[in-house]
Amino acid sequence: MELKHRRALKKSLFILMIIFILMNIIACFHAYKFTHFDTSASSKTKDAAHLSVSDKITTLLFGINNPRPKNKWLPDKPYESIILKSNKRIECWYIKAEKPIGTVILFHGYSGDKSGSIKEADVFLNLGYNTLLVDFMGSGGSEGNQTTIGFFESLEVKTAFDYIKNTGEKNIILFGTSMGAAAIMKCLNDSQLDVKGIIIECPFGSMLKTVQARFKPMHIPSFPMANLLVFWGGVQNNFNAFGHNPIQYAKNIKCPVLLMYGQKDDKVSYKEIEDIYQNLHSPKQLQLFPLAGHEDYLKMYSQKWVIDVTAFLSSL
Repeated sequence: MELKHRRALKKSLFILMIIFILMNIIACFHAYKFTHFDTSASSKTKDAAHLSVSDKITTLLFGINNPRPKNKWLPDKPYESIILKSNKRIECWYIKAEKPIGTVILFHGYSGDKSGSIKEADVFLNLGYNTLLVDFMGSGGSEGNQTTIGFFESLEVKTAFDYIKNTGEKNIILFGTSMGAAAIMKCLNDSQLDVKGIIIECPFGSMLKTVQARFKPMHIPSFPMANLLVFWGGVQNNFNAFGHNPIQYAKNIKCPVLLMYGQKDDKVSYKEIEDIYQNLHSPKQLQLFPLAGHEDYLKMYSQKWVIDVTAFLSSL
């Protein structure tokens, strides 16, 4: 009887070991695809809610189809293309206002590009600010196909700031959406830049939280796969992904902050935004957009967005 129990235990341990190995292999695939855009893909995998059962299984096993972001539009105002050397070579568009009172540097979100920030840049230009629109590494006209969801992108935030600072500009504002917001927050955590203020839209609370949110539409538990994804994403891209934590970065931000959030967001929870807001110890404002998800607030709430941004800039 005892020998039979030992054999059953060994068999169970062997099965568990095989499952654990398979989970890690799947996590490796997903982590790589999540942090490396596909230069050959023509379309992105649909949201889980719109996938068939077989497509969901394929996506769960091999990861998402994530094309490399391309700039889809050009500014309709005169602009200068600028290449900056950071941790990677990054491309920016510099657009000057007629009588500038400062400069706003704009940073896009995950799987975005700088052309997606043109509408926001137009608002800042109308308010009298020069604008610098930045392609993070792996996007648009910048180098590579890699993204670290704001971790190493924070170095590119500093590079863009230094470039504008070296022009003699003293009134510098940073604007970022989602990953761009997280990159700004990490940059200010690591380097106390002399910025007048920052405008951040829907920053995630931590890398683990943003990965966990990807499992909700599929209605499957996030543990332990989310943890494995974060682990392998960090290993593959050479950084501590568990330590990528905007909630903690908020504690070291010294400049005024306008934090914006859409209350229908299915990728960033209101609890994450609350935690970030509570950890900010500088002058701060929180503006909510009740019907907006993880999307372009300016498009859905044009008037409110302009009013909120104008009021914040006027207070600096």
